[in-house]
Amino acid sequence: MILRSNSKIGSIMTHSHPYIPPEGPPQDIRLNPEIYTKMGQECIFKMLEDFYAELEKSSIRPLFPENMQEASKKSAAFFVFLLGGPPLYQQMYGAPMMRKRHLPFAIDEQARQVWLNCFKKILINAEDKYHFPPEHLFSFVHFLEKFSGWMVNKKEN
Repeated sequence: MILRSNSKIGSIMTHSHPYIPPEGPPQDIRLNPEIYTKMGQECIFKMLEDFYAELEKSSIRPLFPENMQEASKKSAAFFVFLLGGPPLYQQMYGAPMMRKRHLPFAIDEQARQVWLNCFKKILINAEDKYHFPPEHLFSFVHFLEKFSGWMVNKKEN
């Protein structure tokens, strides 16, 4: 998730002790680099562009920057490396440290589910649209579920 840093909707975290998911950070989840080999950088960028178009229509849209096109490119740079490509994100922005980058924003389980559902929606027919290797789709969705769980920093009441 690439979030905006100047949100005006009250979603900025104000408490000093964010919620920490009890399962901790994802462990030993490695995505097969064959994903990048089959998709290529262009298809990964297109996939993230489509994902951000879904986020644009979602209830969590206010969490994201005004310029969703730029946000999708930044996120795509992260996913290129994650899926086996060059470290574009690291070269442009430094170490990912995604939980730390998301801590300023109130992300609860409901927001996580909206984010996941937007991703799952664009993964329908991913083989045709993005050349996503179908044999790796399950492990990718599993990764997204674990990764997004670690971004949750606000416990629901």
